[in-house]
Amino acid sequence: MAQKQEEEEKVRLDKWLWAARFYKTRALAKAAIESGKVHHRGDRCKPGKEPRVGDEFQIRTGFDEKTIVVQALSIVRRGAPEAQALYAETEASVARRENAAAMRKAGASGLTTDGKPSKKQRRDLFKFRGSGNED
Repeated sequence: MAQKQEEEEKVRLDKWLWAARFYKTRALAKAAIESGKVHHRGDRCKPGKEPRVGDEFQIRTGFDEKTIVVQALSIVRRGAPEAQALYAETEASVARRENAAAMRKAGASGLTTDGKPSKKQRRDLFKFRGSGNED
């Protein structure tokens, strides 16, 4: 029994990220780790790293970066409520993500154009860039 419990405690990081539902497949989790999107104590990780309860990881997905603390280990992918019990996101991380989302939302509303440029505006743009017909 003690041997089985020891085996359950040994989990690869890519498998744990997959079980915690950060990535849809283990291959995606492994690729994210290898490309430097997962850090532990400020250093890049390897897919074979064994996470421990209490470890803190920074995970970058898309625009967001989450700082999570490992609460439990699992090699089995289960439902979302059970997967969310495997980790806890830090308060600072939640605040940072919400702030970044608000900034993106505010910035996106400022991107308005008057539509397609007129022929004169295109000529001026070509003249400014130095491309086009050199008359």
